[in-house]
Amino acid sequence: MSRAERLLDLMQVLRRHRQPVSGKSLAGELGISLRTLYRDIATLQAQGAMIDGEPGVGYLLRAGFLLPPLMFTEEEVEALVLGSRWVVDRGDSRLGGAARNALAKIAAVLPPDKREGLDSSALLVGPGEPIPAGDAELASIRSAIRAERKLEIAYRDRDGSESRRIVWPFALGFFDRARVMVAWCELRQSFRHFRTDRILALTPSETRYPRRRQAMLKEWREAEGIPQR
Repeated sequence: MSRAERLLDLMQVLRRHRQPVSGKSLAGELGISLRTLYRDIATLQAQGAMIDGEPGVGYLLRAGFLLPPLMFTEEEVEALVLGSRWVVDRGDSRLGGAARNALAKIAAVLPPDKREGLDSSALLVGPGEPIPAGDAELASIRSAIRAERKLEIAYRDRDGSESRRIVWPFALGFFDRARVMVAWCELRQSFRHFRTDRILALTPSETRYPRRRQAMLKEWREAEGIPQR
C-alpha cells in the first residue's frame, strides 16, 4: 500500500467515528504501527485536516476537510453509480433529480479513467413494480425530518378508517412496493408507520417537535430490533 492510500484509509476510518477513537484502535484497524499512525496524523494535520487529539481520549476528525474525489476506487465509483440509479428509479422525482445532479458533479472532477468507468458501469437496477402514489408528499416529509418539524396529516389506514393526526417524522423508508414514514404519533402516543400513499392530506408546521430526531431514531431502532448500520 502506498503512503497516499494509507493516508486516505486513515481519513476514511476517522470519518466513520463520531466519537474520539484511540490511536491503538486506529493503528489496529489500519494494520500499522502506532509510530506510523502518529506520523500520518501529523502529515494530515499539516495538510489542513482538523484532527483533534488528546492523550487518553483519542482522535476525532472535525467536519470541513474534504479529500479530492479522484481518490475513489473502481468499486466505490460502481457503488455510487448503482446507488444513484436506484434512487432515480425508485425514489421520488425530486430525490431522483438530485441523484442525477450529484453524479454529474462527481463525474466533472473525476480523472478520465475513473470517469469512463462511471459512464460505462454495467451495474443496472432491474425493473420493479410501479410504486403507489405519494410522490408529492415526500419532499415535504423529508423537509420536516431535516428541520425536526411536526406534520399534520389526514390518514386512511388499511381498513379504510380515516383520522387526523399530528406526527413527529424522523425517518422515511423506501421499499420496492411502498414508501413508509416513521414518526411519533401524538394521537397514539407511540411510534407509528405511515404509508405515504395512504396520506390523504399533509400540512407542514413551523412547530419544532420537542425531541431530537437522532434520539428517536435510536429508540425506534432498539424497539424494532433494527441494527445500526
